[in-house]
Amino acid sequence: MINEKHLPVAVITGAGGVLCSVLAKALAENGYATALISLHKDHADRTADLIRASVPGAPVLPLAVNVLDKASLEAAHEEILRELGPCTVLLNGAGGNKPGATTKHEIFEKGDENAEDYLTFFNLSEDAFDGVFDLNLKGTLLPTQIFARDMIGREGCSILNISSMNAFRPLTKIPAYSAAKSAVSNFTEWLAVHFAEEGIRVNAMAPGFFVTEQNRALLFNEDGSPTARTGKILAATPMKRFGKPEELVGTLLWLVDPAKSGFVTGIVVPIDGGFSAYSGV
Repeated sequence: MINEKHLPVAVITGAGGVLCSVLAKALAENGYATALISLHKDHADRTADLIRASVPGAPVLPLAVNVLDKASLEAAHEEILRELGPCTVLLNGAGGNKPGATTKHEIFEKGDENAEDYLTFFNLSEDAFDGVFDLNLKGTLLPTQIFARDMIGREGCSILNISSMNAFRPLTKIPAYSAAKSAVSNFTEWLAVHFAEEGIRVNAMAPGFFVTEQNRALLFNEDGSPTARTGKILAATPMKRFGKPEELVGTLLWLVDPAKSGFVTGIVVPIDGGFSAYSGV
């Protein structure tokens, strides 16, 4: 076992991403042994290196896992139990969008209904649409089914899902992602009620606009200049900037700490620079 001090264990899915790598590092810095789950081992390794540089000797276990494959998750669970111990905090961070589920136009334009050379609402890829739902919703369901078992009969355990501002206000062009994240928020509330009497708290964070590898091409042109979409986003964000990944950490640490949020369950916290509060006038 590499968790020789028996620190509480945090399991992070999507741990190789821009946001979740920062969140994983914050958990390690605050006394958690971390299991880093990513589809690609090199991405998990990169986050593990980030943690080790910040917390020398930290018990960290990077794993290549497909969150849509229950057998893969079960194998990872066995290794995590063996090397770190039972899960105390589950951070469901795996998610994302797919190009095939993204429309070219923000608003319907005449001719979209017959288009063949670009994506519209009418010819969105069914496979891509399903893939977005699977990754975001089923990618939250399956890890929870596996790791919530560790939390039964133990105190101080919690589940934290990653929703999105898309769940509050669907963004143009990305109908599948908006709907899937709305489902994650609803599922968070369902889980919170389901596990409330067992003492397992379930909450979610809804990041506003943060620059990640997945959305960079939508936000910036190849020369680094902002796209028209970026202009719209910042105009609708009262703080007039994108969020910094580190600005998610305070909410994370509050929600996973039973001493600070022990009576908090079933909420979705916007972290959005005021986007959700702004009417546009």
